[in-house]
Amino acid sequence: MSHLDQNTETHPAAILPGQPHLTVVADNDGLQVPARIADFFARAAVGTPALVIDLDLVEQAYNLVSSSMPGAAIYYAVKANPAPEVLRRLHALDACFDVASRGEIELCLAHGIEAERLSFGSPLKKLIDIEFAHQVGVTMFAADSEDEVRKIAEAAPGAEIQIRISVPSEGASWPLSRKFGCPADRALELIVLARDLGAKPTGISFHVGSQQTDMAAWDRALTSAAPLFEAARDHGIELTMLNMGGGVPARTRDLDPHIEAYGTAVMNRLAHHFGDRIPQIMIEPGRSIVANAGVIEAEVVTVAQAADRACGRRWVYLDIGRYSGLAETMDEAIQYCMVTSCDGGETEPTVLAGPTCDSSDTMYEANTYDLPKGLKAGDKIWLLSTGAYTTTYSSVAFNGFKPLETFCI
Repeated sequence: MSHLDQNTETHPAAILPGQPHLTVVADNDGLQVPARIADFFARAAVGTPALVIDLDLVEQAYNLVSSSMPGAAIYYAVKANPAPEVLRRLHALDACFDVASRGEIELCLAHGIEAERLSFGSPLKKLIDIEFAHQVGVTMFAADSEDEVRKIAEAAPGAEIQIRISVPSEGASWPLSRKFGCPADRALELIVLARDLGAKPTGISFHVGSQQTDMAAWDRALTSAAPLFEAARDHGIELTMLNMGGGVPARTRDLDPHIEAYGTAVMNRLAHHFGDRIPQIMIEPGRSIVANAGVIEAEVVTVAQAADRACGRRWVYLDIGRYSGLAETMDEAIQYCMVTSCDGGETEPTVLAGPTCDSSDTMYEANTYDLPKGLKAGDKIWLLSTGAYTTTYSSVAFNGFKPLETFCI
């Protein structure tokens, strides 16, 4: 069993008979917990906090992404949510998988996913992990530096290498451009180096940033990526693959994206930049596949009224926070939609914080939420579109709190 299996608990649906059906509907924007998930929370013996994933919604999202970008090879980003049930459902749909570590490779193999359906897409890999991946049959790797190209050529002779370039990530709620990707004008040198070392440079990859709200981001990235295909051709190297990474967003407090519109925009810009020589396209969606399929149920631990706090605002503390699954609330980057068990009455601005003793475990302070005045300890809050990057960010027992559990239905 890999370390990912040990730290990510998933459970089949276990429903107790005779419990009342739950209907959770918010007053604002018609938000609601998806029906099957609401029913599960109402009738199952689940403690909080807990994440429930509706696998049918995962499948619907996968099919929508696939139909919106016809011909693109979909490599699901395992890091978004590695629940075995999610992997098995996507495998049954003929998905491929983007893996970022040996642990994710082992996890996929353990659930019957063939090595040839994996792409080792992280540009940061230990030599020993590259050797392992090569030995088990992984053939596709990414690199963004000379050191990484040399490691892959040494540890995985004849491997396919995609060179990852840095592209602008303005518009992304979770930018990735500072840490990953070489400058575009450096990529050709790495392509030639890979060829000279006996590897197979097959393409260019980029990532416009996670939860990308600006469709023009892909056009900006393609402006840098497309000329590299012709430049490589001038050096006798025929690149055949363009990996456009992830970035297609999920629903948040300030965004309700239409995936079809993203697909249309990206496909139009591909035609603009490549004409009739569009290469094989890869995409690595994670958030857009699983986020909207998941809901976290949390409980109010304490309500500190405005008079109790020097800042003069009410604070609501939940039994989930930044260290137990909501890491993407750092800098309040991802603002989740919420509904509560007492929606419908008068509301007031509220600061939301987690249960640990760390003062940084505060999710929303600059961006307050208008939540019911009647909220009290023991009430429930449902955080919507939380199927991605929650269980995988959940700490292992910080302050003694157990990792976030997942239930797949």
